[in-house]
Amino acid sequence: MRLNSLALRLFFSATTWTVMILVVTGVVLSSIYRAAVERAFDHRLDVYLRALVADVATPEENAGKFPQSIGERLFDLPLSGWYWQVTRLDAPTPDVRSSRSLWDASLPHLADLGPSSTGGGARQGYVEGPEAQRLRIVERTIDLGEEGRYLVAVAGDAAEIDDETRSFDGALLITFGMLAFVLLLITTFQVRFGLAPLNRISEGLAAIRSGAAERLEGAFPVEIAPLARETNALIDANREIVSRARTQVGNLAHALKTPISVMLNEATTHGGDPLALKVREQTEIMRDQVTRHLERARLAARVAVIGTVTDVRPVVTALARTMEKIHHDRGIAIAIDAPEGVRFRGEQQDLEEMVGNLVDNACKWAQSRVGIEVFAEKPDPADERRVVRILVDDDGPGLSPQQREQVARRGRRLDETKPGSGLGLSIVVELASLYGGGLTLGTAPIGGLRADLVLPGV
Repeated sequence: MRLNSLALRLFFSATTWTVMILVVTGVVLSSIYRAAVERAFDHRLDVYLRALVADVATPEENAGKFPQSIGERLFDLPLSGWYWQVTRLDAPTPDVRSSRSLWDASLPHLADLGPSSTGGGARQGYVEGPEAQRLRIVERTIDLGEEGRYLVAVAGDAAEIDDETRSFDGALLITFGMLAFVLLLITTFQVRFGLAPLNRISEGLAAIRSGAAERLEGAFPVEIAPLARETNALIDANREIVSRARTQVGNLAHALKTPISVMLNEATTHGGDPLALKVREQTEIMRDQVTRHLERARLAARVAVIGTVTDVRPVVTALARTMEKIHHDRGIAIAIDAPEGVRFRGEQQDLEEMVGNLVDNACKWAQSRVGIEVFAEKPDPADERRVVRILVDDDGPGLSPQQREQVARRGRRLDETKPGSGLGLSIVVELASLYGGGLTLGTAPIGGLRADLVLPGV
């Protein structure tokens, strides 16, 4: 996917939302699980707390047994992280009894820290225990009347909560990582599948431009069908406009040809009359101007046709053989180097007109040899577009840089003894520019003039 592409935008958008949703969901699930682990841990502590409260509330029944391990051996191991503590609050001197595991330390009172309370008057929270242990503690104050008020507290190592939560977070991270990878694969598939009709339209337009097809064919999704339909309508309208332009150009040519010919003939019949000479001069200029503009309109109409492709080798070969026959009496030999597969993006008659003018001009000025070389190349390696280069060389006298500039102008001739109207090279320049190409004149390796024609290729 290219940087500036619709597919990349869709992929990044879907990926961003997917990652955000998974992160938020992971945080929420981790928080819910930690809360559940804390509730289970608090429930365990509350069981021990109730046992201690029962022992404190019935001292005569537990005489000689208090303090006890309340069924958990961890309360007997020094600094095990599991502690209980009973403190008499109404005695003149604080009376504190605790588990053997607490050793000579004591537990802080949550009542002094202002923690949250639960039903039944119990308080719970986190405190720092012996040796900087992080403890989860539950405590409750009980009032036995004349027998005194007591604060009963039970604490457990909070590392168990952290370990459980950390283990769940690791499993959650692995699971969500795999889920994110699968979702990204699915997103990639959805983007490619969803944009496939656009690729078909792009390929169809490329086929139309290369001449392999005339219209966009096939069924398209509802969202894309109007684009394909309007594109086909545009192509049809373009062909209709080109056809109408050709007809109008032909009609105009026929309409002007007769009056101009009549005026020219009338001026010729009056011989040396100054007025007749002036009329003849201006009529010839008018005829050349009409011919020039009609030719330009005709070429522009032909170039506007979409999807026409012409093989270069057959056209060049046929023209070379024709020119050899025309100039047979002068013994002009034409050498051709035109590989198969080189194709021009345009109409065959335009290619014949351009190459025919160049080869005809080379044969007129050549001494004995004319060379034609055809090849395709890519001007820009980063661009897929190709161009066709046609080199026409002769061994004639050649032209100076100033003469090359003059001869490329429409209607300019350097030698009136050669046949023709003088429009050949100018027509080639005009037609090549309409196709987005160009003509360059230089010096041929065999000594004469080199015409370098560049045209769009396939």
